Amino acid sequence: MTLSISRYAAALAGVAVLVLAAPALAHPTVDVVAANWKFTPNTIEMHVGETTVLHITSSGGVHGIQSDDLGIPQTTIAPGKFVDVSVTPKKAGTYVIHCSIPCGQGHGDMTLTVEVKA
Repeated sequence: MTLSISRYAAALAGVAVLVLAAPALAHPTVDVVAANWKFTPNTIEMHVGETTVLHITSSGGVHGIQSDDLGIPQTTIAPGKFVDVSVTPKKAGTYVIHCSIPCGQGHGDMTLTVEVKA
């Protein structure tokens, strides 16, 4: 009987190691590139209650994003550097984020549209 319990305990320990060693599920990531005077892609999709990481860089010029509705703090986007912003939308809808740092004559038209699905 002791041998059976030992094998059972060893099997449980093996399962525990597998569970603890399993990688955590990563959040979806969306790559966004800012440039004079556009975001690429210019429309992205997210889901209510699901955290998405925006992996953002600039291919030219300094830009920024910020959205109170989506909980995005003022974030500066500099050329050649990446910044990650985690976003967990609370409400479905379409949100338009304007570049938050004046970047020249096309600044007023520089937007990133976020479509949040339920």
